[in-house]
Amino acid sequence: MIRANYFRALVILLCSFAAASLASAQDAPPAKPRARDLGIPFDGVPGLFNAITDVFGVTVGHTTLISGAGKLQVGRPIRTGVTAVLPRGKDSMSNPVFAGWWSLNGNGEMTGTTWVEESGFLEGPVMITNTHSVGVVRDAVIQWRVAHGQPDPTGYWWSLPVVAETWDGWLNDINGFHVKAEHAFHAISSAHSGAVEEGNVGGGTGMVCNEFKGGIGTSSRQMESKIGVYTVGVLVQCNYGSRKNLRIAGVPVGREIPEDPAYGSTPFNALDRGSIIVVVATDAPLVAHQLKRLARRVSLGLGRNGRWT
Repeated sequence: MIRANYFRALVILLCSFAAASLASAQDAPPAKPRARDLGIPFDGVPGLFNAITDVFGVTVGHTTLISGAGKLQVGRPIRTGVTAVLPRGKDSMSNPVFAGWWSLNGNGEMTGTTWVEESGFLEGPVMITNTHSVGVVRDAVIQWRVAHGQPDPTGYWWSLPVVAETWDGWLNDINGFHVKAEHAFHAISSAHSGAVEEGNVGGGTGMVCNEFKGGIGTSSRQMESKIGVYTVGVLVQCNYGSRKNLRIAGVPVGREIPEDPAYGSTPFNALDRGSIIVVVATDAPLVAHQLKRLARRVSLGLGRNGRWT
């Protein structure tokens, strides 16, 4: 029998929107006030940190690259980075978790999902970066594992890392290829439990969401069942949506503050609604096909926030 407190699971969902589930917890609360601190009445009971790291074992690390200013041109400004989510901390490389993934729609890239679908497992972290840095981050994860890990249980050295992306080309010199292998190494090595840095950090540094500044966000909820209390946590890299559709706690706040939408006069506003990556973690005793069902349900939460497909 699997003891629930040792169970880890991963779910990944991709599209103009993507999601994943895992398991983890550190010390200090975030310095900036969060929505609940401001009195917004969200449903449910969050975990200690209201973060994906409330699922025991999960750690999160970022590398944030910010330099230069002014209009976009070759070489600047740089507003990008890498985010790493490790379901079992540093043990993730050699101790797989059950995993599932699902794509709602769109053409975003998420490597490694063929093996997740076939095997029902995830070995290693989920990495998130910008669209044109997927390859370098994927290769860096393999390098990191060779340097720090062990062969798989059958004795082979091989890896099919999961690396997801959203496009930060409105704020970042995306064709400057500023993300390097060492940035992925740092995101993995600096991953920690507890409070998670949010906003303009890691892979979310150059993102736009609902015509406001986007980025990294995280939350968690505790759920009671007949066999125990379990935690579900999420981490998102958001880069989608229109201002008018934004809802917070069911209130259409985007319609009340229509002024100065980010890139409101560009093709981004008229034609492109962007993408979102969602990583979902849980300590509930679910296996791969159940985790895929969980990933599908992420789209319902996005709909409540004003997302449309």
